[in-house]
Amino acid sequence: MKYSRIISFLTALLCLAGASSCGKNAESKHDSEPKGKETSVIIKDNENSIITESDSDSTEEATSASSSDRKTSDVTTKLKGNSSGDNRHTVTTTAKSSSSNMQTSANSSSSESNESSEATHQTGSSQHSGEDYGNNSGNVQAAENVSIQQPTQAPTEPISEEKKYTAEIRLGDTPAFTGTNVTVDGSVVTVNAGGDYRFTGSLADGQICVNTAVEEKVTIILDGVNIHNSSGPAIFINEAKKCTIKANNGSENILSDAGKNKALDGVIYSNDTLCIKGSGTININAGNAHGICSDDDIIIENSTLNIKSKKSGLIANDDITVSGGDLTISGGTNGIKSKGSIHITGGHSVVLGGNKEEKCSVYAAGEFICTGGYLFAAGNQVSAPSASDNPYIIAVFGTSVPGGTTAEMILDGTQMISFTPHCSFRSLLMLAPEISENSNFYTIVGGNTSDDFSVIGTDNIFEIN
Repeated sequence: MKYSRIISFLTALLCLAGASSCGKNAESKHDSEPKGKETSVIIKDNENSIITESDSDSTEEATSASSSDRKTSDVTTKLKGNSSGDNRHTVTTTAKSSSSNMQTSANSSSSESNESSEATHQTGSSQHSGEDYGNNSGNVQAAENVSIQQPTQAPTEPISEEKKYTAEIRLGDTPAFTGTNVTVDGSVVTVNAGGDYRFTGSLADGQICVNTAVEEKVTIILDGVNIHNSSGPAIFINEAKKCTIKANNGSENILSDAGKNKALDGVIYSNDTLCIKGSGTININAGNAHGICSDDDIIIENSTLNIKSKKSGLIANDDITVSGGDLTISGGTNGIKSKGSIHITGGHSVVLGGNKEEKCSVYAAGEFICTGGYLFAAGNQVSAPSASDNPYIIAVFGTSVPGGTTAEMILDGTQMISFTPHCSFRSLLMLAPEISENSNFYTIVGGNTSDDFSVIGTDNIFEIN
């Protein structure tokens, strides 16, 4: 009986031990099964670091390796309970287990930026893929070798700004050209259609002619030319809607004529609107009559323009406008003459001319309006501006002053100009933005100083004995 009780007791102990072992094994098996876990990845603003969080109190740090063909950021994985920081972006991912390398991808979005980064976490035993679920927190596993791909932008190639001309013409004994819309007849080069035409070289006795079949805009670029015509204009614009003559940057150009052509009586002669511009220099010597003559308008936009002429330096049938540049005219019968109007809006102009009693340095049959710029003139007579934004000054001498006499104009103690007209003169004109109400003015002519005059109002005509 005793033995049977002992055996029963031992059997019961063995059963209890077996049950306890089975329970532990089951619990261990249960814990080893993979479960879906939520991982919180925090990407700091303006830093190449990622912090992942979980509910565990332990902390684990991992630093990513860098490679030569991609940017790799240092990653710190912290295991702590539901912590958050200011100015950080939180990305929640759900991790799923697989049989090979673990990879976790986190897409980060920010209220301050539209930029996105992709993070890949790899381990040696399993792979985790992540999707963005907003600003939540959860459990996490350690991450290694995280690569953040930066957005790339295709490089842009520089845009070529090479200037293309309709034609380029090389003047000489036998002019030659490359391009279109140009014909050559001996020493006469004719432009036949609208476009931009660049000229270089010299013509000892020849001409550039513009003659478009329909009214088109033509630009003649002078880039170091020397053109002389013994029987007519050096440049003749016969037909065009508008012709612009441009002195190329830094170039010096010489145009001249001779003979007795009474019909085409300008070194530059145009039947249509003519514009002069450019940052180079044009020197005009008129041996026949006028320097620049237009049956329409003349517009001086800029450039350095020096004109010597037997008759008028500039003459137009309609309007003459000077808006910029540096203009110097030594005229004969007149300096500037318009059968229509004159507008001075800018630039610096010195105009000498009017070597006869009735002739003028500046003459306008119509309105003469000044809104800006500088104009100094000397001649026997001068047209007074019909309207001017600033006061103007005209000094009138009782007797004619011989050519070759130096004249100075002094404003508020400052010498505004000193010039020596080639022709006799009885009047001086000054337009300048420095002239104002109550300015003090006087002249020094041939060493003789005039009385002082005070500027009052717009029209100031002072008689000097």
